[in-house]
Amino acid sequence: MARERAAADEPQAQGTEAQPVFSTQSGVPIQERYGPEALQGWDPARQLGEAGSFPYTRGPYPTMYRSRLWTHRQVVGLGTAQETNERNKYVIEHGQTGLSNDYDVPTLIGLDSDDERARGEVGRSGVAIDTLRDMYDVFDGIDLENISVSMTINHPAFILVAQYIAAAQQRGFRLDRLAGTVQNDPLKDFYAQKTYRFSPRPSVRLAADLIEHCAQHMPRWNGISLNGYNIREAGSTADQELAFTFAHAIAYIEELLGRGLPIDSFVSRFSFIFNVHNDFLEEIAKLRAARRMWARLLTERFGARPESVKLRMHVQTGGSTMTYQQPEVNLIRGALQSMAGALGGVQSMAVSCFDEAYSIPSQRAQRLSLRTQQVVGFESGVTKVVDPFAGSYYVESLTDETERRADEWLARVDEQGGAIAAVENGWFERVISDTAHRQHLEVASGERVIVGVNSFEESEESEIETFRVGPGSEAAQLERLKEVRATRDDREVQRLLDVVQETAAAGKNLMPAVIDAVSAYATQGEITDRVLAVDGEYVAPAIY
Repeated sequence: MARERAAADEPQAQGTEAQPVFSTQSGVPIQERYGPEALQGWDPARQLGEAGSFPYTRGPYPTMYRSRLWTHRQVVGLGTAQETNERNKYVIEHGQTGLSNDYDVPTLIGLDSDDERARGEVGRSGVAIDTLRDMYDVFDGIDLENISVSMTINHPAFILVAQYIAAAQQRGFRLDRLAGTVQNDPLKDFYAQKTYRFSPRPSVRLAADLIEHCAQHMPRWNGISLNGYNIREAGSTADQELAFTFAHAIAYIEELLGRGLPIDSFVSRFSFIFNVHNDFLEEIAKLRAARRMWARLLTERFGARPESVKLRMHVQTGGSTMTYQQPEVNLIRGALQSMAGALGGVQSMAVSCFDEAYSIPSQRAQRLSLRTQQVVGFESGVTKVVDPFAGSYYVESLTDETERRADEWLARVDEQGGAIAAVENGWFERVISDTAHRQHLEVASGERVIVGVNSFEESEESEIETFRVGPGSEAAQLERLKEVRATRDDREVQRLLDVVQETAAAGKNLMPAVIDAVSAYATQGEITDRVLAVDGEYVAPAIY
């Protein structure tokens, strides 16, 4: 025992000194130790409850992973529809249990692949989707009634889901049996992702059109996945991530309530995507706080029923934490982050790949990320008990503090006039820019250690095999689009595009008109242009 004490008193080896800053990554001060005093006056029934019961802190379902593991949903999206279809089938063959597709920049902003502004970007950062033919081919040979699909699309979400509906119906699938999610959170694009065409208020209306349509016709489909992930990637803190995401949700809810829809007719199909960043225990606390905050928000502000207020979430481990330097170390980061996601009680997960800083993931990188989830799920043992950190002095204290700080930020959004106003006046962007700048200074000064970046650097760069979209991919997509334009009934397409524009001008739900238009092989760019003809294209204001 004396030898152990003496060893503990010896100076640490150079390069292994403990960090001098004792706060979470989001700036929450951390005490040296936590005991019963940290939870003095704390009411377990109010703050925790049981899993599957209000306020859902411990999880949305009573038995959690003892009954069903989270969905393994690695992100896929590259080149043409055929290339993405091949990768979709590859991950399914290796044990993936849900699909998630990313789209290239032209698709994200409603440009066709043959638009001059799309040159050089087609298929580069995701799959190119122009017409119903592309959407059909992405899922060719995949049983859509037996696997859920997630679509990472926002401003043109109503168009791509219309294509998905038409493609599924062509293949004989029933809409009431299709399970999946579309992101459809355009507000975050204005300050966290910068892929927008429509103005804030029209974009909320279009998002609500899709949510309403899914609620009425696709009972297993989530018509929105509120996106905190990109807010965090842009530089927010954990509490800002929650607050701003819920502020967006309020804007969409208020639009739908304004249409006369009862809150319980749609809000149970709201889902969420959050980021799992590097601060292990803070991320667990954040995910637990998110469920409780959402349940209370819906109950207290909107009077929703208890069965409507359980928060279901997908998470992705932080892509921005995957470093260019020493990329193999990213495998360790991904493992820790995925463990935090599991301990936080998520329903679906994607682990960012170790080559994230280089390119679209290679097949090897994608397989290793999938295996990471599988090891956590099947070997770690953390899935055998519901909410293992319940009652932890520190984690419960941090959960409470994260919720308190998020509530304060949400109140500040309300002071701005709500999420739409906070987008229009640049408030969201100013807040996140300031936060991101502070984080950058912490890294630059060495206050925040990033292994391989500002500490434990190596002089020789790592060499890894990276994926590149083939040089003929863009040309192949342009040829496909040319063929569709040449073989469709142009007169019928123009008639249906006129209906889309008339419907938009009348302020009616666009989904039926858009489904008809895409079924006739109208392109997403053509539909986008018709809606822009009514609402105009957004020009962002100067924020500083």
